Amino acid sequence: MSLEMRPDCERCGTDLPPQAPGAFICSLECTFCAECADALDDRCPNCAGELTDRPTRAKRWLDAHPPSTQRRHDPA
Repeated sequence: MSLEMRPDCERCGTDLPPQAPGAFICSLECTFCAECADALDDRCPNCAGELTDRPTRAKRWLDAHPPSTQRRHDPA
């Protein structure tokens, strides 16, 4: 099973492409941009888990293992 590779920061909505660095995830794959992870002191607000660098996905693997398209940011 591969990472879901969520497309956006759950806190601010910043786009987080799977092949680009700068995304942070907890063990449940809650996903945040670097700026929000820093503001959250590298602690997930959903589960209190540690936020760590999400690995990038090489372009050649994107067709076989596409990233999620479901956005998680709720502007409300």
